[in-house]
Amino acid sequence: MSRALPKYNKGRVAVIGGAAALALTGAVVVTSALAGEKSQNNGTNARTLASPGTISCPDVASRLPAIPATAKAEVDRNLALLNTQIAEADKRLVDTVGQGGPNFVNNAILGPLKDKRVATVNRIATAIGRTAAKPQGLDALAPCTLNGGGVGGAATPSAPAGNAGNNGNAGNNGNAGNNGNAGNGGDAGNGGSAGAAGTISCPDVASRLPAIPATAKAEVDRNLALLNTQIAEADKRLVDTVGQGGPNFVNNAILGPLKDKRVATVNRIATAIGRTAAKPQGLDALAPCALDK
Repeated sequence: MSRALPKYNKGRVAVIGGAAALALTGAVVVTSALAGEKSQNNGTNARTLASPGTISCPDVASRLPAIPATAKAEVDRNLALLNTQIAEADKRLVDTVGQGGPNFVNNAILGPLKDKRVATVNRIATAIGRTAAKPQGLDALAPCTLNGGGVGGAATPSAPAGNAGNNGNAGNNGNAGNNGNAGNGGDAGNGGSAGAAGTISCPDVASRLPAIPATAKAEVDRNLALLNTQIAEADKRLVDTVGQGGPNFVNNAILGPLKDKRVATVNRIATAIGRTAAKPQGLDALAPCALDK
C-alpha cells in the first residue's frame, strides 16, 4: 500500500534533487573548461617545443684552389673551425627557441656567424696567399641561412598563438616583454633598457701601426675608415635595439659581431702592410670593444 509522503519530505526530495542537478551541471562545466585548457596548453607546447630548424652554410673547402704544403695545417685548422662555428650556432638556435623579437635569429645567430666566417675564410685566404695566388671572393661564402623548422628560427613570435609560447620567458619577447624586466640586470648592457643606450668604445688601431708602405697606404686608409664605420653602425644598433633581448643581448648581437668584423678588418690591414714590409703582429688584440654607459 502506498503512503503519501508528508509535505516536509516532499520538499526535502525537491531540494536534494535540485542540488544533485546543480552538482552534475557544475561537473560538466568544470570538465569542459579543463578540457579546453588542456587543449590550449597542448597547442602552446607544440609551438614552443617544435624544431627550430638547422643552419646551412656554403661549403668552403670545395671552393679552394690547390693548398700549398706550407699552408695546409693552418687551412685545415680554419676549415675545422668553420664546422665548429656552425655547430655552435645550431646549439644556440635550440637553446634560444622563443627568445627575442622577430629578427632575433638574424641579429643574434646568423649575423654573428657570418662575421665569424668572414674572419675565418680571410685567414684561410691569407695562409694560401703567403706562398701562392691568394684566393678571392671567399667572403661570398660567409652568409648562412636557416633551414625551416617549426618555430621559424625562434624569430617569428608575431602571431598571438606564438606569443603564448614565449610567456615562459618572462619577457624575452623583445617587444613589450622587457618593460616588465625592470632590472633584468643585464639589460644593464642595453643602457638599462629605458635610459640612454650608452656608446661603444674600441681600441685605436691607427696609432698602433708601424710605418705604412706607400703601396699599402690606400688599402690601409680604406680599412681604418671601415673600422670607424663599423663602430658607428654598432652605436646606431645599440640605440635602435634598446630593451630588446635578454641579459646577454648586447654582447651576443652587437659587441660580438663587431669584434668579428674588426678582426677581419685589422687582418686585412696587417696583410696589406705585410706585402712589402714586416707584417704587424697582434692587431687582433685591438678587436674587442666595450660598452661605455
